[in-house]
Amino acid sequence: MNRLTAHELIDLTFDPDSWESWDSSVRQSMARGAYTDELAAARERTGLDESVMTGSATVRGRRVAVLICEFGFLAGSIGVAAGGRLVDAIERATREALPLVALPVSGGTRMQEGTTAFLQMVKITAAVTAHKEAHLPYLVYLRNPTTGGVFASWGSLGHVTIAEPGALIGFLGPRVYKTLYGVAFPPGVQTAENLHAHGLVDAVCSPDKLAETLDVLLRVLTSRPTLDERGLALPNVSDPATPAWETVLASRRSGRPGVRELLGRSASDMVLLNGTGQSQQSPALILALVRFGDISCVLLGQDRRAQTGQQSFGPASLRQARRGINLARELDLPLVTVIDTPGANLSREAEEGGLSNQIAKCLAELLALRTPTVSLLLGQGAGGGALALLPADRILAAQHSWLSPLPPEGASAIIYRDIVHAPEMVSAQNIRSADLLADGIVHAVIPEYPDAADEPDQFCERVGQSLRAALVSSLRETSEQRLSGRLTHFSRIGESPVAVPM
Repeated sequence: MNRLTAHELIDLTFDPDSWESWDSSVRQSMARGAYTDELAAARERTGLDESVMTGSATVRGRRVAVLICEFGFLAGSIGVAAGGRLVDAIERATREALPLVALPVSGGTRMQEGTTAFLQMVKITAAVTAHKEAHLPYLVYLRNPTTGGVFASWGSLGHVTIAEPGALIGFLGPRVYKTLYGVAFPPGVQTAENLHAHGLVDAVCSPDKLAETLDVLLRVLTSRPTLDERGLALPNVSDPATPAWETVLASRRSGRPGVRELLGRSASDMVLLNGTGQSQQSPALILALVRFGDISCVLLGQDRRAQTGQQSFGPASLRQARRGINLARELDLPLVTVIDTPGANLSREAEEGGLSNQIAKCLAELLALRTPTVSLLLGQGAGGGALALLPADRILAAQHSWLSPLPPEGASAIIYRDIVHAPEMVSAQNIRSADLLADGIVHAVIPEYPDAADEPDQFCERVGQSLRAALVSSLRETSEQRLSGRLTHFSRIGESPVAVPM
């Protein structure tokens, strides 16, 4: 693999002539004996004074802070001087409220400086954590190779983590492993592609495409909405005449648009994160950074076409959902959840994986989230899989969506010990959007003419407009108003039916 130098990657990724170095001269006090000669040789070979460079640059006009390693300088290893330089740059980025882009390539801790160098990872991590707690984006691009303490600290803390194709990425380098244990490390494990497949990397991206990827990410993460309410209104449609079983059948039609179609037709920008493809751990749930109009948000959406067998909505999906909730908190972005599930995974693996525990934690974290939240019932809303994503400031429902403690067949099995009474069960349980509106559970119902499968483009556009209207409404409130309103809304459910306030 052709490894780019730090300067080459800067030139390739950032706008021409936008690089501004933040580095002051390095004073190395730990160099002794042969190490002094190694440092001198590295400086002469690379033209750099240390293994890291820091500064600021622009990506398509957006200014960011940059941390970048040079592998040609002692394998990009991090010693005391490099650690101090990184911390200074991270703290400056936080003071200047800049997004932070890290481009590590490193063998890890600098062995010549021992434990003192090793512990630099703690203070670098502390600086990154403070940056994220200031609600500032931290984006990481893992290059070939990234191993050891660098990968186990600031290389693994990104809000979004991207990797170079074919990059060696892992905790223990394969050469060290073979020396220690006498056998080669299993092939194909410590690769960017394998980490992507196992949920540790959000995307694999070649260096020549990195600027484009960063541009979209920064557009979503740094743009601020106008909150212009002109032309925005939530629908208030109710159709009590449609039988409940017809609604269930409509929600299951093969041509009904799901979350992927919704995003493709209504999102102005979208970056899919880990867990969004069929090779991922949790294809049942989409996690994405999205803009509806000029409003950026984190989106969690159940993919109706991916929920089959062991790929149904289970503990891995819920852990992914909790990552999305945490992203919304750390980035101070609204959260949108899209519910469209026939039910959570019912299996031994789901039970042993903590399904109920993960549902409970999702509920608790959604209720406590201080950023705006909107929940959309797009289709089927069965059981704990639906409940886990429901709590929100605004709850919208498509006309032929529904919400029930169990799939209709499951409810029939409990009451009648068969599944043939499912139509009777749904009629008695008030699961339709019209019932949910009358019972004060949802705030608005989005119409379908006659159902979404017959007019997918128009339906998705209406849903996108409704989501933006709900987001604007919630964004105009304070976090205290949102939290209080969210809790009050759910505390009133089951009392005398009243129209829910917007």
